[in-house]
Amino acid sequence: MPLSINSRVEDNVGVLELSGSLTLGPSLSGLREGARQLLSTPKLAGIILNVKEISVTDSSGLGELTVVYTLATKRGCPIRLAETTASLRKMLEMTRLDGLLPSSQDMNAAKAAMKNRSGG
Repeated sequence: MPLSINSRVEDNVGVLELSGSLTLGPSLSGLREGARQLLSTPKLAGIILNVKEISVTDSSGLGELTVVYTLATKRGCPIRLAETTASLRKMLEMTRLDGLLPSSQDMNAAKAAMKNRSGG
């Protein structure tokens, strides 16, 4: 199943809802573009990637997550994953990307972490 991406802004936090496969393929570049569009939003306090509906991830998918991390970091915008599946969490831990891409158990916890980080 190709990657599907829905984006929105809630309380100055950009949210990318991802579903399908985070694997090599034509739809993977949509993640980068979705992040770029969100990062063009004025006064964005952070980006949350809800990955609850991601069925499978490969090294290309992890690479694309790091590209999104880099784009966000260059703009001083924190990034967080929400509702990470056990398989994705394991991949992040094995590659030590869990330090760059912290996870929250759900969207509310991710939003709270963003608010705490921004001081408000």
